[in-house]
Amino acid sequence: MRIWKTPIDLNSIAETRANTLVELMGIEFTEIGEDFLKGRMPVDKRTYQPHGIMHGGASCVFAETLASIAANHCVDYSKEFCVGLDIFTSHIHMVKSGYVYGTARPINIGNTIQVWGVRIEDESNKLTSLTRLTVSVLKRRAEETARTENA
Repeated sequence: MRIWKTPIDLNSIAETRANTLVELMGIEFTEIGEDFLKGRMPVDKRTYQPHGIMHGGASCVFAETLASIAANHCVDYSKEFCVGLDIFTSHIHMVKSGYVYGTARPINIGNTIQVWGVRIEDESNKLTSLTRLTVSVLKRRAEETARTENA
């Protein structure tokens, strides 16, 4: 079942990367499905920790990026927006190089709270981490709504 309430396409979400942590870390968006968003992130000097493996915080940034963008497309973005409340990540397998691939899927899409699950795998499809992100759905103020509708 299609979950998107705000139009979503790879080009428009790629444009949101400019001058952000998402761009700095090399995160790319690769596929949009009926109920998921996929992306990839390089494992290199931008995402390493001192031991030469992917930093756990990089996994969290990647997961939150995918889930937050997906969450914001599951609301009427002209009237509402989503912000993170809680993130929980289990790091299961270390990665030393290449890319990791993430898939964000909703666990629950409510009117005021959404919960997302993000599965991150390495290039051989081995599970590297699992994340659960909870977001709050907030109403825009009247002046924000007018600005969004006129954009």
